Amino acid sequence: MSALLLLVFIWGYNWVVMKVALADMGPFQFGAMRTFFGAIVLFTVLLVMKKSLRPTHIPMTLLLGLLQTTGFTGLIIWALMEGGAGKIAVLSFTMPFWVMLLAWPMLGEKIRGLQWLATLLAVSGLTCIIEPWNFHGKIFGDVLAVFAGVCWALAVILAKKLHQRAPQMDLLSFTAWQMLFGSLPLVLAAWLVPAKPVVWSGYLIGAALYNIVLANGLGWWLWLFALQRLPAGAASMNSLLIPVIAVFSAWIQLNEVPSIAEGIGMLLIGTALSIIALRGMRRHEAVEPAMGQD
Repeated sequence: MSALLLLVFIWGYNWVVMKVALADMGPFQFGAMRTFFGAIVLFTVLLVMKKSLRPTHIPMTLLLGLLQTTGFTGLIIWALMEGGAGKIAVLSFTMPFWVMLLAWPMLGEKIRGLQWLATLLAVSGLTCIIEPWNFHGKIFGDVLAVFAGVCWALAVILAKKLHQRAPQMDLLSFTAWQMLFGSLPLVLAAWLVPAKPVVWSGYLIGAALYNIVLANGLGWWLWLFALQRLPAGAASMNSLLIPVIAVFSAWIQLNEVPSIAEGIGMLLIGTALSIIALRGMRRHEAVEPAMGQD
């Protein structure tokens, strides 16, 4: 449990770390750096553990890399350029809600019972946060964050299909390869998209190490370690603390005070995600490893 709590803090606080780092580096440059070198760290872990570096299921690994690393990571960092860290974290963490909706057409898992209540609460929460009745000119970042959650959800569903076909697949190796494949479009975007000159401040160097070593390298190892040793319910419920930590960290450090509508929206989304997680606990549903962050 201590490993999971450490992970929750690392991933939760990282939203603030990334937001501040973007003052010194463009979003695609930062995204490319954190994912490419994060993958290198994971390959190093595989070498230390004397595991095979040979990729498997390459077409699906490529697709998942495009969704979870290129799509999710690229979109959240772009969104952080446009909006507050806490709000962007909450909007991207609507992922379980999108998994629930997309699993109906893709996996044949119909929405039932309390899931309809979770759907209503999540939609109401999104509406409160985005505030379409009060256009404030910053809706673009909110939309990017929501689409990041959708990309993440698609990756979770496809990973679930893959793991059903290949239950013995080494998850750490799979994560390293999908992160490497997914980092390459970000590296290309970093090269092609104009950006401000990089300022190699002490904070940026620290943020880069935090993301590469802690959030990606250690973070993914802790996540997979926790899933192997903890009940699925404990893992899913603790992961709900990540956006909470992000919101309060941004509030304290960046003075990002949610408006009344945003606060209500965050509470509604948090309640919806709790309903989904509690239902999964009662049904003893396994947590998909791809539900970890990149």
